[in-house]
Amino acid sequence: MGADNRGDLKLLALVLISAVVLVASLGVVFLPLGEEARTALDAGLGIKEAVLWGFGTTVALLMVFALVAGDGLLGEIQFMLGSFFLFFAVLTLLIAWVF
Repeated sequence: MGADNRGDLKLLALVLISAVVLVASLGVVFLPLGEEARTALDAGLGIKEAVLWGFGTTVALLMVFALVAGDGLLGEIQFMLGSFFLFFAVLTLLIAWVF
């Protein structure tokens, strides 16, 4: 078994372990047990709470986009300003609608 095959096997093992951890954590999050969890999820969010969550999500998402873009924060600012308001409006309305 060559060194190249061992590297591929290690990568495959890492991906499989990550997938198992992700599925297990999603199972814990999306399978709430008990009456307390059910009543906590029934209330829903109003538009005021959705605005706060939408703003935080939009800022975090656009910061990630800017950091992985080639020009950095200042090179992409003209595109980010326009997309900020669109992302903010869509995410706020979707958060208020879904939650």
